[in-house]
Amino acid sequence: MTVEELLSYAQAHGLHVTECPLPGTLCGLYDDTTRTIYLHDRLNARQRRCTLLHELIHAHYHDSARTGPYGAREERRTRRLTASTLISMPEYRLAERIYEGDVYRMACELEVTVQVLRDYQAMLAEQSAAITTQRAYA
Repeated sequence: MTVEELLSYAQAHGLHVTECPLPGTLCGLYDDTTRTIYLHDRLNARQRRCTLLHELIHAHYHDSARTGPYGAREERRTRRLTASTLISMPEYRLAERIYEGDVYRMACELEVTVQVLRDYQAMLAEQSAAITTQRAYA
């Protein structure tokens, strides 16, 4: 998925995408009341792609900035969907083999941020743990 494809998706769904300075380490945010995605104006290409998809997922679910358990659940869902959309298992396994598990180089190869790659790895670890647990009780 390219940034151009993501921008076309946003436009087709009536979403506005704006690039501007954002406070602190914030890369992006979504405002459901105005259906606007704000992207930090200093993102590199990988950050822009990952952040735009992340915010599009928030828009799809009409998420609003929440704190507490519900907000954490929304953010976890969004991060997992971002990772699983941008990274395929065959591409991940190939990058893992080529770069011998070097997270930064793998992320660059897969055109994602290190955070998105770590989210994908966390999903794999959870799936592996679930399979192990199922086998233990089988």
